[in-house]
Amino acid sequence: MDGNVEDFTETRPKQAHTMSEMIKVDCRNIDVFYGDKQAIYDISLAIQDRAVTSFIGPSGCGKSTFLRCINRMNDTIETAKVSGQIYMDGADINDHSIDPVLLRSRVGMVFQKPNPFPKSIYDNIAYGPRIHGLASGKQELDEVVESALRKAGLWDEVKDRLQAPGTSLSGGQQQRLCIARAIAVSPEVILMDEPCSALDPIATARIEELIDELRERYCIVIVTHSMQQAARVSQRTAFFHLGKLIEYGDTEQIFTNPVDSKTQDYITGRYG
Repeated sequence: MDGNVEDFTETRPKQAHTMSEMIKVDCRNIDVFYGDKQAIYDISLAIQDRAVTSFIGPSGCGKSTFLRCINRMNDTIETAKVSGQIYMDGADINDHSIDPVLLRSRVGMVFQKPNPFPKSIYDNIAYGPRIHGLASGKQELDEVVESALRKAGLWDEVKDRLQAPGTSLSGGQQQRLCIARAIAVSPEVILMDEPCSALDPIATARIEELIDELRERYCIVIVTHSMQQAARVSQRTAFFHLGKLIEYGDTEQIFTNPVDSKTQDYITGRYG
């Protein structure tokens, strides 16, 4: 990491963690505006590698807006303006020298509603590796596709129908296909924006198991409206309210012994 990360994290309010943990993404003093309206206020947050960090808070509190800062998706919104620094492995991702397309191959994204491409299951996975030149020839591409589908726990269900449309799968399978598609370009970080909100409980449980398996290889950040899900899948939890980061710490501590009364009130259901 660059600079005085240690000093910086010590001054960060209501965040307890040791610097022995590997920090993958270090966000410093992030403000986000949509036109004249400020959506995020001076948020600083260090995200661990090979762990799941969940963002919780009421609807409209800035969770998804902040998540989209990590792969510069806000760049695609004309009125959005982001200030502050986000360091990934020591490099500021907002620097003019960083190509956002390459950044997004390192930071995969899974959306709320499964969104497979209108292509075959095979081509959904092969698309990214093809455009980024990650496979030389058909055999290597076949291996990448199989590997991604295996990591997403989908290979055994689809191996005999790889040429079927991605849209022919069930909702839960489509979401795992989208996770496989994100994995196929060998990202380092996977962002998930309420990945289970459109799924039934059985499909949700399968995605949660998958998240738990994937955290051994990736830095995962998940926005969730379900506190039970945050408690089940994440090691660290950040609570957002009205565009501000109220509290950030180990998930167990946030849910059992929060420092801030606003966190306590949200978790006990006094508002939401």
